[in-house]
Amino acid sequence: MLEKRNRREAVFALVSAIIVVLCAVIGIVMNLTTVEDQNFDHMGIQTFCMFTVNSNILVALGMGLIIPYAIDGLKKSYFHLPNWLVSFLLAGTVAVTLTFLVSLFVLSPFKGFRLIFTGSRFFLHGVGPILSFIAFSFFISDHYISFIECFQSLVPVLIYAGIYFILAVLIGEERGGWNDFYGFNTYVPFWIPLMLLCPITFGIASILRFFHNRSFRRLREVTVIGEYSESYLRREIADLAKEKAQEDQPHSDIVVPRRFIKFLIENTDTDKTVRDVCILYLNTFLENTRY
Repeated sequence: MLEKRNRREAVFALVSAIIVVLCAVIGIVMNLTTVEDQNFDHMGIQTFCMFTVNSNILVALGMGLIIPYAIDGLKKSYFHLPNWLVSFLLAGTVAVTLTFLVSLFVLSPFKGFRLIFTGSRFFLHGVGPILSFIAFSFFISDHYISFIECFQSLVPVLIYAGIYFILAVLIGEERGGWNDFYGFNTYVPFWIPLMLLCPITFGIASILRFFHNRSFRRLREVTVIGEYSESYLRREIADLAKEKAQEDQPHSDIVVPRRFIKFLIENTDTDKTVRDVCILYLNTFLENTRY
């Protein structure tokens, strides 16, 4: 049933959002309270210089904004996110996925896998990015990601790359800038990572778009059923009303899931109005209530 799938996505999105936010908070607090680390220069307040931290803050903000929508979706049987929030979350997920890939394939060979994925890095390099990728690809699927939005998701990465290039390469640590803590200008000529940055980041965005839009299409395939829309709509509403009637408590208010009903009507081939289907839901609910 579509309502059950929608509720399942709301639960997974809520749990994922809470875990990603906690990972960001725990990892950043650990860095802030570690004044000195012989393996990493940027501890304490300097931790905010690192792309790892900034990308996790970005995706944590997006995930944090999901939480009230997911809670509301569970209450009203319709989990839906505004398009701007999904686009914002795409940018954050692209950023933390880049963080994970750089940690795995660039930093680990030089510093060791265990060092890069333990301590605060376990949350900021590993759990947060991986869970964000999974959640965005499979549990947040009611908005179609356009080709243009893939380009837009590059903006945070390019902004940080520009700041890093100016402070670490053009100015340098000797003149008051940053040291090359990612080693992009120390081990290779700086133009090599600059040339690779956009294609790799856009590739990440495209992969996320592929999985996300596939989940979106599957949701629509469940919803749009062509010539059987009328019978499907009635069955869907009847099943939902019966389920809610069984959960009903004495003296509690009757809540009609008007937004979910509107969603069903918009995505099925029917001439029923929202008013018609709301009345159908209410009548079925009252016929099956225990009180």
